[in-house]
Amino acid sequence: MLERILRWSLVAIAVAGLAAGGIAHAFALPDLADVAFTVATVPVIIGLIVSIIRDFLAGRVGVDAIALVSMSAAIILRQPLAGAVVALMYAGGNVLEDIAVARAEHDLRALVDRAPREAHRRIGGHIQDVPIADVAIGDLLMVRAGEIVPVDGVIESEVAVVDESALTGEPIPVNKPHGTGILSGSLNAGETFELSVTATAGESTYAGIVKLVTAAQTAKAPFVRMADRYALIFLPVSLAIAALAWLASGDLTRSLAVLVAATPCPLILAAPVAFIAGVAQAARRGILVKGGGKLEALARAHTVLFDKTGTLTVGGARLLSVEAAPGEDADAVLLLGASLEQASHHVVAHAIVEAGLARGFKLKVPEQVRETLGSGLHGMIEGREVSAGSRDLILASGNPAPWAARAIRRASWRSALVVFVAVEGRPVGALLLADELRPDTPRAIRLLRQAGVARMVMVTGDRAAAAQAIGAALDLDAVLADRVPADKVDAVRTEQRLHPTIMVGDGINDAPALAAADVGVALGARGASASSEAADVVILADRLDRVGEAIMVAQRARRIALESIAIGMSLSFLAMGAAAFGWLRPVPAALIQEAIDVAVILNALRALLPPYRSSSGQMPVEAGRELRHDHQALIRGLDRLRAIADALDEAAAESAPALIAEANRLVQDQVVAHERDDEGAIYPRLAALLQESHGLSAMSRAHREILHLARLLARIAEDLPSEKIDRYLVRDAQRVIEAIETLVRMHTAQEDDIYEAVVERTAA
Repeated sequence: MLERILRWSLVAIAVAGLAAGGIAHAFALPDLADVAFTVATVPVIIGLIVSIIRDFLAGRVGVDAIALVSMSAAIILRQPLAGAVVALMYAGGNVLEDIAVARAEHDLRALVDRAPREAHRRIGGHIQDVPIADVAIGDLLMVRAGEIVPVDGVIESEVAVVDESALTGEPIPVNKPHGTGILSGSLNAGETFELSVTATAGESTYAGIVKLVTAAQTAKAPFVRMADRYALIFLPVSLAIAALAWLASGDLTRSLAVLVAATPCPLILAAPVAFIAGVAQAARRGILVKGGGKLEALARAHTVLFDKTGTLTVGGARLLSVEAAPGEDADAVLLLGASLEQASHHVVAHAIVEAGLARGFKLKVPEQVRETLGSGLHGMIEGREVSAGSRDLILASGNPAPWAARAIRRASWRSALVVFVAVEGRPVGALLLADELRPDTPRAIRLLRQAGVARMVMVTGDRAAAAQAIGAALDLDAVLADRVPADKVDAVRTEQRLHPTIMVGDGINDAPALAAADVGVALGARGASASSEAADVVILADRLDRVGEAIMVAQRARRIALESIAIGMSLSFLAMGAAAFGWLRPVPAALIQEAIDVAVILNALRALLPPYRSSSGQMPVEAGRELRHDHQALIRGLDRLRAIADALDEAAAESAPALIAEANRLVQDQVVAHERDDEGAIYPRLAALLQESHGLSAMSRAHREILHLARLLARIAEDLPSEKIDRYLVRDAQRVIEAIETLVRMHTAQEDDIYEAVVERTAA
């Protein structure tokens, strides 16, 4: 603070001296004007000498000696006006640097400054304001509307509406029901609520984030240090040009003009301002980078290694499909299985219950539940005995029924777990569960390829079959399976020997590899966790595609720094050349030097802007989410189409027409209506947002193919005979249904990627 006051004081003295000298000159008092100009210059010279000595004692050799030489020479050569102008430019440049750095660090400081200092603790029927350091685990806290959540906890009220944008970058407030975890640093965007403390202030998310921000503000990039070294070379070069100008012309004023025009500002300021601005821009997107050094390393990334579970995938069991026995309804199978699994605390049981609730089922209450450890459950639901569990528990010994064998086979193809469901001892269906890709993973891989990442490797402790399936789906360059944490470190070091390497992980077991990499990226990590401590970059939003965004921000910051240095130094040498040939006098040279400095700083601040800009139209975040919600509803219809196609395998001639007719109704009412709405209403909006329309043309081609298949299925349904149906017609209908289901599912996933990309760009 004191140093900042001194800098502003020197600016004030220089301005006052120039003003006084100008007034004296206007009243034809040249001697008094020279005195005023000298008085404006000397304090700046003294301050500069102190600064140079302090830097030298600290082991730093600065390039401010150019300014010292030029101001001193101006006074000696009886050019006090030039000296005063240089003094103002130098002092003003320091203040301008402070302003630029403060602007670049604004978003980082905002994270720190908003940290709460007090909490409202409920003690009996009273509310007591206490320092957050005194809050203990188990305390009951009240958070009023508009306040920041002080510590991590669990919602005790019926519901809380919180804004997590400062933590994750997500702009839309979210509803947190009773019993849901909440992170410190979130903003209460609704009514007052209460929470039960689960972590002290020092161990909460926001405390960890503040530590990360502090590290981000203090670290210095190798690129910046390299620029400092080049700036040192600039000093003897400038003195040499000034000496040559004097020797060639015999005019010391030319030498003075050269020294006045010489500015190392592009080397000194461009790189740190650009990298600090890049760190701040990343923070806006929920990406905390621990300083300019790691941002620079991100920009040079060649290889990215990923953990699988929780990084490329969602990190837990998810329902993939329901395989119903002939004559059974898939929804009924899931309803029974989810109702019974409510009585179990197993992670797979939780996934089944969540799947049932996600489909809007009202689950039944199980009774007389008996659990066979590691195998499954038995219980009564509405008077019927229901069982759910492994193949050995549910299926009788011997060969399984064809439908069950098909379910087992499909599960093995997808590295999935099978939970069979039986009613009164009779198997009625199977639930296939597996760890699936994150919705944003394909887009994340695409962004990384666009950012120039040449090699992507998955390294996981999972078995080879599951890992290879994920690797093939994402077209990764290599898959390393069955790796323990020590093996992950070895994999990182092997890649490091060849190219700059990034490691992306999310768990404690990834911490050693994160620490070993050139840049460790903790995905979705909470501020005080082991992975975020080991990582160099922490992505607060649990989104993999932010890794690609971080690299793009880093590359842009580095590119802007290089541009600023190259253009700024070129202009500086041009000004020095003009001064050496006598085309530029000392005072104009000082003004040009300051103009170059301002231009360099303003250009470096461009790194505060996002790496891409939205085009003329806008698609609100809510609209993108609504579109994806429509797709989720469509997926349920596609699941039913798949079940119908499976049922046609063994359907009797009498029941096949009803199944085909049902499939046709589903296609016409849901699929066709959805695709026509996309083509007529959604795609025109997207065309206004996308920079090129070739991708949409291909998507429209898929619409035409889907509508063609829908017409074909309608024709088959119309031509069904009223009596016996032959098996060839059933097979034709089955092929069309399967084609529609597969094409629409893939097409919907592609549209989700487009919607996500457009929403991200317009929100940026």
